[in-house]
Amino acid sequence: MDKSKYAISVAARTAFLPDQSDVDAGRYVFTYTITITNTGSVAARLVSRHWIITDSDNQVQEVRGAGVVGEQPYLRPSESFEYSSGTAIATPVGTMRGSYQMVAEDGTEFDAPIPEFTLSMPRVLH
Repeated sequence: MDKSKYAISVAARTAFLPDQSDVDAGRYVFTYTITITNTGSVAARLVSRHWIITDSDNQVQEVRGAGVVGEQPYLRPSESFEYSSGTAIATPVGTMRGSYQMVAEDGTEFDAPIPEFTLSMPRVLH
């Protein structure tokens, strides 16, 4: 498979949501905004996702599902799609990583890796 034809870049921004969190009960809620960009030369559709969410006690949640936020975006070369979602973990710090399962317009299926990013309550990490 020609990796330059089938290439997706993924960038993430995160924020802690204190109004939805309950620190005393061990519930830390975060929002994340993902930007997915087709850096390849073939259009592709995001058909499903696989997330691995790990808190600082090494408790792992795996999430699989169709599309993202109810959509299966179709990205032509150089096009981007941005969405926001959220997650809750039991510790003030954690990580998320995973992959998007893609189908190119020529029928080729490939995974777009989601690089690991950190979820952190403010003033916890230095």
